Amino acid sequence: MNQTLKSGPPRIADALRAIRHVFVRDLEIDAVIGVYEHEKQASQKIVVNVDLTVSEAGQSHEDDLAGVVCYEEVVNRVKAIVSDGHVNLVETMAEKIAAQCLEDPRVLSARIRIEKPDAFPDARSVGVEIERTQPAA
Repeated sequence: MNQTLKSGPPRIADALRAIRHVFVRDLEIDAVIGVYEHEKQASQKIVVNVDLTVSEAGQSHEDDLAGVVCYEEVVNRVKAIVSDGHVNLVETMAEKIAAQCLEDPRVLSARIRIEKPDAFPDARSVGVEIERTQPAA
């Protein structure tokens, strides 16, 4: 199933559209996040997944890190956002991460998933997933 840019950017790598998929899977970080008092007092593990739709149009990476969206930079940005301090909602954290990713104009869309695996003993995890895109030109 091939999507057009009018209905949103493709979510996977696509050679015909010069689209690269840059991702970070299951990044485990301790975060002070939550609305309850006990969540504000101690950190808890979160799991972050980032999927970026990246335009390769007019780009030549020539085996140079400066020519690509670097997943190490993505990881470091996520860690910096988490280390900024307490956030009430996973939705807020996801929005901050998406906004950081979209600061790079090559990133057409950012899908962010944040899970709290220890929130409930009878659930593997809970969380939120959002997708944000570059504003229309």
